[in-house]
Amino acid sequence: MTKKTIFLLVFLITSIIINAQNTVIKAGHFFDARNGKILENQIIIVQNGKIKEVGTNLNYDKTDSIIDLSNSWVLPGLMDCHVHITSNYPHRNVQMEKKFVGESTSLRAIRGTVVAKEFLDNGFTTIKEIGNDANYATADIIKAINKGWVQGPTIIYAGKIIAPYGGQSSGVNPEHEHFWNFEYIDADTPDEIKKAVRKNIYYGATVIKLVSEDNGIYNEEDIKAAVDEAKKYDIKVTVHVQGGIAATNVISGGAAGIEHGFGLSNEQLQLMKEKGIFLVGTDFSYDNWYAYGMDSETATALNNMLIDRLKRAYKIGTPMAFGTDIIVNLPELNRVQSSLKVLETWKAAEIPASYILQTMTIKSAELLGIDNERGILEPNYYADIIAVENNPLKDIEAIKTVYFVMKEGEIIRNDKK
Repeated sequence: MTKKTIFLLVFLITSIIINAQNTVIKAGHFFDARNGKILENQIIIVQNGKIKEVGTNLNYDKTDSIIDLSNSWVLPGLMDCHVHITSNYPHRNVQMEKKFVGESTSLRAIRGTVVAKEFLDNGFTTIKEIGNDANYATADIIKAINKGWVQGPTIIYAGKIIAPYGGQSSGVNPEHEHFWNFEYIDADTPDEIKKAVRKNIYYGATVIKLVSEDNGIYNEEDIKAAVDEAKKYDIKVTVHVQGGIAATNVISGGAAGIEHGFGLSNEQLQLMKEKGIFLVGTDFSYDNWYAYGMDSETATALNNMLIDRLKRAYKIGTPMAFGTDIIVNLPELNRVQSSLKVLETWKAAEIPASYILQTMTIKSAELLGIDNERGILEPNYYADIIAVENNPLKDIEAIKTVYFVMKEGEIIRNDKK
């Protein structure tokens, strides 16, 4: 083969690659996350990992790669704003302290890569890892994903949880003081809180989580110290809190979100609406509560409490982002399947499916501070795209039928090629 022939072949192959750089998705039913509606017969053109165009009757080149999802419901990639990918506890036998002793950071990281892939394969292209990952295990998982060693979603990461002395532990004897520092950073003053924020950011955190109530209540000044310090790095603060004065302090201190908030009053929910503070409700189903070791009566009562709070938050208009908080897999179910049991609570609270889907897409993106790049399917947004078999606006549980997943323009899963 002559040099001229080789040159022509290289030129031809290069030209084909350049001309075939777009992926064209034919979306029969398209979820418009901004408006909460289904649009029909849309075309999505993907180029270099991002959405180039969306609309009907778009022109595209015959050399483009075509993906026919004409019979599917096409959605933005889903988001879960409260996960613990490195943690897994036995069904009805949660003993966190035992896990702290028995599992190394490296083992937790390995589990985290497996669970992260489960989330991605099931349509969750973005998650917020909220802590309890040993000695910054998730920071290395993120590096591995970015290097292409493993596949996983985009991860917004909290690092170690910042808490008053003792973290969320109890009953630890003095000979084992600081045992909890495997998972938490003790911080009891505004200056200590600021230092803890800086430490987490140093080790890769992109969101900051505090815990208030379990071993002490942070006052408004404490919360504000965390918010102000994190703001220097363009990072948000979220707080594990249930209700009462602890929640009032979080709201007054200007945190971006409240995790759980099981006991929030209507007045607090209204204040959150006025200040734009998100509720990440982690609304466990009966089965989830039971898996944590609750008896049947207690699990029922707790689930009813969450249904009531969820109804009130929706009626008031408190901003909400979807979060699950599952660390116990249900029998014969993986992490995502176990997590999606929370949809039973949302349905029991009679929350419209379109709104639930918005909390899993555009509203989560807003809380996470990535609403200018993810959460909706529009030009210049990352091509995080999934498809399901049935209409999720008729039954939100249709999101359990994900069979196509694209993350940043890369096809992760396509079961109907």
